[in-house]
Amino acid sequence: MQPIESNYSMNDKIQLVETYVWASVVLIVTIILAGIVIAMLYSVTFITQPIKSLAPIDQAYLKMMNDIVLLIVGGIGGVMSRKGVQAIADRVSTPTPPPTVSTPSSPPITPPTPSNALPVWVNPPLDESWTPPPPPTTPPQHLEADSVREEIAAARHEVKNG
Repeated sequence: MQPIESNYSMNDKIQLVETYVWASVVLIVTIILAGIVIAMLYSVTFITQPIKSLAPIDQAYLKMMNDIVLLIVGGIGGVMSRKGVQAIADRVSTPTPPPTVSTPSSPPITPPTPSNALPVWVNPPLDESWTPPPPPTTPPQHLEADSVREEIAAARHEVKNG
């Protein structure tokens, strides 16, 4: 039985280790990013917030998470694009011979020009002037009897003072 080391050259081993390290870094950072996104979505979606705006601690938390997510996305982009940039650099550094096959002449294809006529969305301003309506002026309509209301009031008084 042959040892495994003899099957690969030293350059192949280095590239294999680099690929494993690259893949593990991308996987770990992607898992961290997914965890942060899930935590942010949960905290904003399922936690009750004030009516007018976010609580100050939630604003600070979301700002911090936003910065972390931007850093992680930039890191993932840098790590993942390293392989692509390296492949392009290798392709550019080794000249390729021009093709020898002649092609029939055809009119040049012009790429479409980008349109600047796309609509620009502007968020409407928030209505921060909202105030709650005044309290009701009609007497409350209770479903329980007056004796039950007196018992509840006595129980509240007892808990409050005793």
